[in-house]
Amino acid sequence: MITVRDVLDRKGRGVWSVSPDDTVFEALQAMSQRRVGALMVTENGKLVGVISERDYARKVVLAGKNSRETAVGDIMTSKVYYVSPDHHIEECMALMTNKSVRHLPVMDGDRLEGVVSIGDVVKAVISHQEFIIEQLEHFIAGR
Repeated sequence: MITVRDVLDRKGRGVWSVSPDDTVFEALQAMSQRRVGALMVTENGKLVGVISERDYARKVVLAGKNSRETAVGDIMTSKVYYVSPDHHIEECMALMTNKSVRHLPVMDGDRLEGVVSIGDVVKAVISHQEFIIEQLEHFIAGR
């Protein structure tokens, strides 16, 4: 089974974050520059939330707020679901599906180790399935 650690080993452990005091506009600029759909929100080195494009759409645009005047801390998702490096990808997929989240911080104790997205999870599952199919084809062919 593929673990979150395996995924992070392949994709890297870089984490993009903002402060709760940053403006939503600054967070959106950072997401755009880094081509990501969410940022971790950290304060004093601790994970305190996640801000996503979904938060922006629902809590700023639809609420008629101004992204240059609204603080990240005012709209971020504070109830953060996370996984450890030892979680299996299938567990991540189930958690993401059940909780309707697209990004999971990877925590090793109190330390933020990385982030896995739904895209990372799907890629890992497909890669694993391709490997299994290849092994079965070799087995059937008697190689």
